[in-house]
Amino acid sequence: MKRIAIDMDDVLAETSIKIIDQINSRLNKSYSHDELLKDNSLKMAFYQDYQSNNQFLWEPGFFLDIAVKDDAVEVVKQLQKKYEVFIVSAATEFPESMKEKLVWLEQHFPFIGWQHTVFCGHKHMIQADYLIDDHEKNLITFSGKPILYSALHNLHIQDYERVNNWKEVAHMFI
Repeated sequence: MKRIAIDMDDVLAETSIKIIDQINSRLNKSYSHDELLKDNSLKMAFYQDYQSNNQFLWEPGFFLDIAVKDDAVEVVKQLQKKYEVFIVSAATEFPESMKEKLVWLEQHFPFIGWQHTVFCGHKHMIQADYLIDDHEKNLITFSGKPILYSALHNLHIQDYERVNNWKEVAHMFI
């Protein structure tokens, strides 16, 4: 059975949406995801605000209530019928996130289980046939087939097969 490794943040979870909300709340801004997609100068301003005000990523509770990407639950369930599915997250960068991500997975993806959840610092040691991830740094060293999941921060990258949503993941694998 082939193995698929799936990232969490901005692949299963709407992490960028929560980050935008946090920046807006903390800095009294009004960024929107749709506007950031369209306006590169606004996106650059947002990234400057984010780089100097992202301490919330290390605060307790940030990773607990992030929304799930549309269709992710249903498609991952379908994938499990044909593939061995692992959730792989570089959660060790944010120590508070590890327990919170386990709670989040249990809430939204209870059928995955802790036995198919991997927290690591670097994903280059992950052995799978496919890796669905939003960060090129994880895909570039992956030995299987890398698949780039579209996110606000990676739209300029052209070197990988790309999926934009979970319906496209389903079309690719099921």
